[in-house]
Amino acid sequence: MLNLERLRTLDALARHGSVSGAAEGLHITTSAVSQQLAKLEREVGQRLLARHGRGVRLTDAGRLLAEHAARILSQVQLAQSDLEAQRGQVVGELRLSAFPTAARGLFPTALSALRAEHPALRVRSCELEPEAAITAVMRGDLDLAVVLDWYNKSIPLPEGLTKAPILDDPADVALPAGHPLAGRDTVDLAEFAEDEWITWGEGEFCHEWLMYTLRSQGIEPTVGHRAGETHTQLVLVAAGLGVCIAPLLGRSPMPPGVVTVPLTQPVSRHVYAVWRTDADRRPSIRAAVRALRTAAEQVG
Repeated sequence: MLNLERLRTLDALARHGSVSGAAEGLHITTSAVSQQLAKLEREVGQRLLARHGRGVRLTDAGRLLAEHAARILSQVQLAQSDLEAQRGQVVGELRLSAFPTAARGLFPTALSALRAEHPALRVRSCELEPEAAITAVMRGDLDLAVVLDWYNKSIPLPEGLTKAPILDDPADVALPAGHPLAGRDTVDLAEFAEDEWITWGEGEFCHEWLMYTLRSQGIEPTVGHRAGETHTQLVLVAAGLGVCIAPLLGRSPMPPGVVTVPLTQPVSRHVYAVWRTDADRRPSIRAAVRALRTAAEQVG
């Protein structure tokens, strides 16, 4: 009889590509990963791993068993989901993430409500950028992630994920109070062709969206400063160092010296939750989505 935990370890190695990655994903030591895999090799009577440089790779037998392990673990997840649904109780552990402004704008209200309404549910949360969060849900490292699309640029979702809308999040331009356009009712992006932009980190989804959007309007942006946190971007704006896009979610309180002006052509982010389809019937996921939507109603 194959041991389920050892199969879980093999699956983690196949998904993460290394012993250290598997250990991190499973929250155990690298030594524990190696011991589990050695026991699994003895159990099946075949080599599952081979040395590859400083790391390891799966043998043909290892890849074959890893494919079966992924299907077995998915079936176990379905069974757990069905049992939770049959029992109808919100219990167990729920691991979820959100991008920073959603974590700040939604999690305090939503997670407090979950704790009050479902005391038997253990919630573990973290901040993750959307693309990394989607990968973590697919790997099984997270149960649910709050992610986003921009109105004109979306993140492709892999097969096997279910999504539910949480809110549409409008975004304005944040300007120093002394900026010539600060008193306007609305502005166009083209009016900022000569301004320095404060944006997110290179390669981050929101940064790529901003570059794509500005260039589609014939603007080659000058990026003066980068900051992953919206509040850091806003204090740089307050210091007169540039302008930035400021979504509504998670931006309060605004620092003194910053004015936000809506765009003539409105800009928004579509915020939604994703989870593995094989966990679709879990009451804990349904409860989390309800709590996130209730928290979203208070944004503004």
